[in-house]
Amino acid sequence: MNTELARFNMIEQQIRPWQVLDPVVLSLLATVKREDFVPEKHRAMAFVDTQVPLTDKPGSPCMLEPKVEARLMQELRVTHSDRVLEIGTGSGFLAALLAHRAQEVTTVECDPQLAARARENLHRAGLSRVKVVEGDASRELPTGGPWDVILLSGSVAEVPKSLLQQLKPGGRLMAIVGDAPVMRARLFTRVSDSGWSHVDVFDTVAPRLAGFGEPSRFKF
Repeated sequence: MNTELARFNMIEQQIRPWQVLDPVVLSLLATVKREDFVPEKHRAMAFVDTQVPLTDKPGSPCMLEPKVEARLMQELRVTHSDRVLEIGTGSGFLAALLAHRAQEVTTVECDPQLAARARENLHRAGLSRVKVVEGDASRELPTGGPWDVILLSGSVAEVPKSLLQQLKPGGRLMAIVGDAPVMRARLFTRVSDSGWSHVDVFDTVAPRLAGFGEPSRFKF
């Protein structure tokens, strides 16, 4: 496989047509080696428009499609002064993209094997501004908040208010919200001490984040 041609085609044929036009994001996708964050057995899928499973377990966490990762990055508009919290480290690829833009990144992963693999991937990529924390973010967040940016790298039925409260004033939180077959990438902004606004950016479907349960539903 011609890796650089495959990377070029991923950007030009998948990502640009999905309204990702931010030159900073496109430059990151051209330079950060996505294939180094893909499990060895799925390396051939590194630039394919599909989710890539990270383990062999049923319901495995996945790397999201490249176009979804790119769109999430574009909408968050991370700056060099931002302190970022990511929930759901996975392979560490999104944390790597974030680290190239942010002041610092803390990323939380509940699967010990994935957390260890992500640390190795990020270390190999020479990214020292990323801290990988092993834990269940649905129960307890790492110290260091409030945050300028929070990214949920998977879907939730709804975003807990406790997470929104971890945003600084003006801070942004991106999550994929709802139930299959239609979910929405939703960008929240903290507009005051007790207020948040949100906008739905695009439709997609993503695996559930581990630990974030479904809302209770009344039965009649």
